[in-house]
Amino acid sequence: MRSPTKKIEDFCRTGSGGTPSRSKSEYFEAGTIPWVKSGELKARFVTNTEEAITDAAVKNSSVKLVPRGSLLIAMYGATVGEVSELAMDAATNQAICHIVPDPNVCDRGYLFQYLSSIKSELLDKRVGGGQPNISQAIIKSLEVPLPALSEQRRIAAILDKADALRAKRREAIAKLDQLLQSVFLEMFGDPVTNPKGWPQVRFSELLESIDSGTSPVCLDRSAGDNEWAVLKLSAVTRCEYDPSANKALPEGVEPDKSLEVKVGDLLFTRKNTRDLVAACAFVTDTPPRLLLPDLIFRFRLKPLAPVVPRYLQALLAFPGKRKDIQSLAGGSAGSMPNISKAKLSNALIELPPTDLQCEFDRRLKHCDLLREQQRLALAKLDKTFFSLQQQAFAGQL
Repeated sequence: MRSPTKKIEDFCRTGSGGTPSRSKSEYFEAGTIPWVKSGELKARFVTNTEEAITDAAVKNSSVKLVPRGSLLIAMYGATVGEVSELAMDAATNQAICHIVPDPNVCDRGYLFQYLSSIKSELLDKRVGGGQPNISQAIIKSLEVPLPALSEQRRIAAILDKADALRAKRREAIAKLDQLLQSVFLEMFGDPVTNPKGWPQVRFSELLESIDSGTSPVCLDRSAGDNEWAVLKLSAVTRCEYDPSANKALPEGVEPDKSLEVKVGDLLFTRKNTRDLVAACAFVTDTPPRLLLPDLIFRFRLKPLAPVVPRYLQALLAFPGKRKDIQSLAGGSAGSMPNISKAKLSNALIELPPTDLQCEFDRRLKHCDLLREQQRLALAKLDKTFFSLQQQAFAGQL
């Protein structure tokens, strides 16, 4: 049985924040008030922030204090549609809408789960050109099913338990990633300081070419069976290849088959935001008919180059080394940083003995198997969780 619904504006207080002037040091120096940016909405709880602001910033700018327990929704930016809960009193930037539900009408945990369940619907409501956004008006007008409070708490408890199982799987995958980084450090040392004194060569000495893709106007959906598609930037953003991040090529547009992504390719994001540019991913597996976009390079190594592709990917993705590569990015104010082929070709690459690189590659493949097992288990948990969500908010749980 479906529950009665209410608009968020009818039982919640909402608002957005602001960004204090960067030109006024007294707004940031020795700040003690956590200041949440939309990019920090990545987990269930926001427990800390990269920056803090001062009382003066709150008094003299559009920033507002938001109480602990408030729900936060990213209205635009890389995390648009993400929902988190504040674990402390804080302030937010203008890209975040905060929501404070009336505890006599709606359980906070229930509302979090509901808002998380409709992320795709929220994204469909985005408006605007270059950076589509979810407005505060859209959020305030959302209709939320509201059964009795006791039922809300029961639903929230069930979904929280299921979500906790998913979190444990994600944690296991993250630990495997940390293990790989530790293995890299143990075998090769920090590439920034190069404590083992490995010889360095210009990247150009290892490269046969750097391929550039193209980005024709595509359909606003992923490719179906037997369709050609162009990869999205997010296919490489996390330094892992994600072939599901693609857009279908319209019928009648002839694909450039020389740009089809193949197993063994090394892909590199040449352009993105300052903290996301220079992501590098190795293609271990891929469906056919996926094409390289213009914002992603493909490295073609010389046949006899003394470098193992998986070692090179791990080197370029290593945090300190990646930061060095990111520093090569240029661009005008207001545009996304871009790394040119010329600057990239001149970057220095550390070259340990190839037998050591091969040993690292063998260890990577073992971790790949373990990680794939964890991912398959997570996929099953995700399927169960999403099914529970659908049942819960349809009154069938």
